[in-house]
Amino acid sequence: MNKADTSSSTVVIAIDGPAASGKSTVARVLAARLGYRFLNSGDLYRAITWNCLSQDVDCCDIGAVASAVGNAHVDIACDGTDYYPVVDGTDTRPHLRAEPVNAHVSPVSVVPAVRYILSAAIRAHAQGRQTVVEGRDIGSAVFPETPYKFYIDAPAQVRQRRRRNQGQTEEIAKRDLIDSTRTTDPLTIAPGATVIDSSTLDVAGVVNAMLEKLREQGLVGGIGILPMMSGSHRQDAETA
Repeated sequence: MNKADTSSSTVVIAIDGPAASGKSTVARVLAARLGYRFLNSGDLYRAITWNCLSQDVDCCDIGAVASAVGNAHVDIACDGTDYYPVVDGTDTRPHLRAEPVNAHVSPVSVVPAVRYILSAAIRAHAQGRQTVVEGRDIGSAVFPETPYKFYIDAPAQVRQRRRRNQGQTEEIAKRDLIDSTRTTDPLTIAPGATVIDSSTLDVAGVVNAMLEKLREQGLVGGIGILPMMSGSHRQDAETA
């Protein structure tokens, strides 16, 4: 695999976007193409949510959640390609997509103390590494200085259909409202970010658009485009 050309030991590619825009899938594929590691920042918020639930903390009580995250020991481990959250020594991956976590992650994620602690952990972990980080405030708040920023989007009705196809009951309009109106680091398009609409592109199409932009910025060279798929072989970005 050809690696990305890097002039610094720390390189962060920030990928933001609303729920079910496809950013997780394309971020993981992009990281693999570049030889980077992948971090889903949303998994950290899910891990804290699970930690709160396991301690019977009221996830709608801002003070209780802030206290819980302040007392938790959050680590970021790696399985070889992907980073994942470890809280108080527990690998949280088996719990991250549980329905109770799905139902409570939104109120936990808007707590300022949670965002402050997890953003600091992500920044510290990225030092000296080459990482693709996806989330909702990565380019706007966590790594505003990185020149490599993308915002993956799709119409709300398309994203709602994707959630239904995944067997999830999350209400996209409600999640969008929470994400865009929270007082701390709301969802927004970061200055300088390249916006890509994933509604009519498969994963290869989105990743190729990102690679082309990174070439223009001088970050990558010699990495070929992914073949576009069609029909039953098409891998939609909606698998994120």
